[in-house]
Amino acid sequence: MKRLRLLLGDQLNSEHSWFRETSDDIIYLMAEMRQETDYVKHHIQKVVAFFLAMRNFADELSKLNHTVVYVKINDENNPQELEPLIKKYIQQTGAAKFEYLFPDEYRLDEQLNSICEGLEIPSEGFDTEHFYTTRTELATFFKGKKQLIMESFYRMMRKKHDVMMVNGQPDGGKWNFDQSNRKKWTGTPAIPKELNSKREVSEILTEINTSGIQTFGNINPEDFSWPVTRRECLELLDYFCEHLLVHFGDFQDALHTREKFLFHSRLSFAMNSKLLSPKEVIDKVLSYYYDHSEEIHISQVEGFVRQILGWREYMRGIYWKEMPEYQKMNALDNQNALPDFFWTGKTKMNCLKHAIGQSLEEAYAHHIQRLMIIGNFALLSQIHPNNVDQWYLGVYIDAIEWVEITNTRGMSQFADGGIVATKPYVSSANYINKMGDYCKHCHYSHSKKVGDTACPFNALYWNFLAEKKHYFKNNQRMAMMLNLLEKKDKNELRELQQRALEILSNPDNF
Repeated sequence: MKRLRLLLGDQLNSEHSWFRETSDDIIYLMAEMRQETDYVKHHIQKVVAFFLAMRNFADELSKLNHTVVYVKINDENNPQELEPLIKKYIQQTGAAKFEYLFPDEYRLDEQLNSICEGLEIPSEGFDTEHFYTTRTELATFFKGKKQLIMESFYRMMRKKHDVMMVNGQPDGGKWNFDQSNRKKWTGTPAIPKELNSKREVSEILTEINTSGIQTFGNINPEDFSWPVTRRECLELLDYFCEHLLVHFGDFQDALHTREKFLFHSRLSFAMNSKLLSPKEVIDKVLSYYYDHSEEIHISQVEGFVRQILGWREYMRGIYWKEMPEYQKMNALDNQNALPDFFWTGKTKMNCLKHAIGQSLEEAYAHHIQRLMIIGNFALLSQIHPNNVDQWYLGVYIDAIEWVEITNTRGMSQFADGGIVATKPYVSSANYINKMGDYCKHCHYSHSKKVGDTACPFNALYWNFLAEKKHYFKNNQRMAMMLNLLEKKDKNELRELQQRALEILSNPDNF
């Protein structure tokens, strides 16, 4: 019986059990589609990376004697939509059964369910064999509980999967070393030279341009360095362990104008495309740590493990528990548009110029740049979460909706009303100054609250608290901030709100 098996662009798991057998009766279908490039405008590097990774994966399958049908973006007979693509190749191959791996995006899951209902042949979905958890495991774990606290989920995951556990207790005597992970990087220790894995991509850029796909952001055709094969991803993992892990935890929240990546692994694209699994990443990091525990403190490692075993799995569980309602949530009723500088990086605010500029240049920013610089400004500016979602989903190379929307609409924008975060992640310029050197050479002064040279974050912060205080009246974690707001001199607050109004009326002037 001939079977047609669909592989999506983020299902590049060569270790999947599907590939343990080869058969002339199994045909794998992969396609570059306008459906997937056009549902939101993507960064050019993101489109290039996924297309290259997909093509390399298809080539590897073919070398292992699997039968692969690969449809490129400009192929004459490319339907550009999933349903006609599947039906076309069922007919062409004479397949008697259609099989697919469960998608990680709700919209694709719904679409494939609908497509399968209309097929004249049997169909079946299979697990991607990638995550530590099932789609519903988080919902089951939190059933009957009022709050979905990530820390309790993380501890359960540590115990269940025996990660950093010694005789039933957390290795190092603590579950969480987050208090040790907040150091400011001032130039030392030195950051090793980047792993050199650059490639020339002018040919695929020409194909993308010819196809008419609308993208944004920058790319150097001679200097594309994202890993797009499993071998390259494994090399990047080795590089992280050998050169960056030793200081990762200390400086994972740090910000610096001279260093874009600091000690971050940049393995998120490798994992979110499934070229690497979270388990093999954690196993490799822990193996390296235990072999070098005299040189590497446990706080460096726990912070990394928490991001993957904790946050990554937690965010996926929240996504499947709360969709599709989650994508419409706007608990604070924010309505403003994105400033133009989100697309250009041209602003006098140095922190945003660097964080957004880097995002446009590299299709990447680390979590504090995303949360406490860009996301902080978006929330303080009361930008509609739909606009923020679309930008984040498009700009970052690792952004797939299941992980992007929960981090953006949930943790960053508090649009879910507190499902993910127990309080909004907002701050004045003080936090930004504390964590890096962005404020040092800025047009604005982080210490000034009002006046032409006062940092916009300060006025926006107090204005946000004043305008949204009724949403937080029963939130205990906001009590201290609201108490400070109540004690604030009314004339000073009025002046701050007037300054905020000027900023919000024309943010591209700032």
